[in-house]
Amino acid sequence: MKISSLKEKMTLHPIMTLLILIGITMIVSAILSLLGVQSVQYKINPNSLEYGTELLKVENLLSFEGIKYIFSSTVANFVAFTPLSSLIIILIGIGVMEKSGFLKTSLSLITKKMKKNTVTFLIVFLSVITSFMGDLCYVIMIPLSAIIFQYGKRNPLIGIIASFAGLTCGCGLSFYITSIDSSLISISILGAKMLDPTFRFATTSFILIMMIAIIIISIAITMITEKYLVNKLGKYEIPEADIDELKISRKEIRGLVLSGIAGFVYVVFFLYQITPGLPLSGALLDHSQALYIDKLFSYNSFFSNGFVFVVTMFFIILGFFYGIGAKTIKNNQDFVENLGHSLDGIGKALVLIFLASTFISIFKYTHIGDIIVASFAHLITSLNFTGVPLIILLFIVAVISTIFVPSSVSKWSILAPTIIPTFMNAGITPQFTQMIFRFGECVTMGLTPLMAYYVIYLAMLDKYNTGEKTISLFKSLKYQLPYSIICGGILLIIIIVWYVIGLPIGMNGTSIL
Repeated sequence: MKISSLKEKMTLHPIMTLLILIGITMIVSAILSLLGVQSVQYKINPNSLEYGTELLKVENLLSFEGIKYIFSSTVANFVAFTPLSSLIIILIGIGVMEKSGFLKTSLSLITKKMKKNTVTFLIVFLSVITSFMGDLCYVIMIPLSAIIFQYGKRNPLIGIIASFAGLTCGCGLSFYITSIDSSLISISILGAKMLDPTFRFATTSFILIMMIAIIIISIAITMITEKYLVNKLGKYEIPEADIDELKISRKEIRGLVLSGIAGFVYVVFFLYQITPGLPLSGALLDHSQALYIDKLFSYNSFFSNGFVFVVTMFFIILGFFYGIGAKTIKNNQDFVENLGHSLDGIGKALVLIFLASTFISIFKYTHIGDIIVASFAHLITSLNFTGVPLIILLFIVAVISTIFVPSSVSKWSILAPTIIPTFMNAGITPQFTQMIFRFGECVTMGLTPLMAYYVIYLAMLDKYNTGEKTISLFKSLKYQLPYSIICGGILLIIIIVWYVIGLPIGMNGTSIL
């Protein structure tokens, strides 16, 4: 008992861990700056197709300029930190659905006769394929997965961990190109034109290999969850309100029918406004873009900027009309209380988000991550590897680089100008090269607190943790480690098999030039 109590006292809360990481980052930046650590980043001029260089130096956070940056930008970074606003807004919608009884009724009906493995697979599969929505899927899938497991009389922590594993291990997998893929393709084309000015990149280049990878990864994550995680986490104390079996009466059915009709009308109107070419349609698209995926998810599109609000309104409509039909919302006071239901007790989550935004901001300011990635780019071009060894090298570089620079576009902007020509000289297509990079990202995206939405995962773990022991930052990473190792091995095997056999990776997409 004394040893257990001592371990509990020594366990650091994620808030304390983030404070320590901020301090370490400041000290390391000062040391590396004094040592003169730097690297050269190669850039391609899109007009002349000539190489240019940029010298990357470590910025010292303990210098006058560094201290000034911390004090002057911390509040602004916190206010502009996307996970903050996204989480608060989406929780408002989830609160209405939960408090009104819509979630309990609908999820009980859906999962009542469904096997536990099937529910887990569906959550994981949805988490993987929702990568087309970009980072916004984290604030939607993680809270919902916790509630689905809780109403299914299972540990909601399992739903949180499995969903986050699906979101991160599937971050580079998609049936169709995402907005991130579109940005990466533009960078890849620029690199490829250094050797082939006529190079073209089809948007369906990855569809075949992605379909296979999505299915296999979804099955693998489900098996890890059911065979390993369920036994590791053990039982969960189910709230008394959720112990009794739900009895569906006429008023619950009436609520579901009313919410279904309202939700259907809302979805039809919404889909109409993201469909181009119809009368008075497409109002939510960015018509300055050429590709539909860019019209949908570009930085200037109304859909992209307001997607969280669109989903939140959908949740509110479902909960509100269910409450009216089931008579769980009788007046405006009931509705107002529902709006704030999910926001109760999120004080620690806000502190977590504040510290996470600060940590990510100051680490990015130091350029340590960019220097690491640029150094890896020089390493790949200097080793003169070819074939499978070259493929494995890029895969490992993507795995390690993601820990320090989670942003796909930022990493690829540094790597692609030299990596793409190197792989083309080795007989490997730019499409396959980009795919190797994306698969490598999947391995460690869920293992880096520098990923902005990792804090959502932490906050949800803390919210549903009813045990005596605190779930530390390192424990949250430990939960994800089996998923990363096994999924990383699977993705690497898929890449090597595809390359060795010479299978097409999609329509107009090959691995070998």
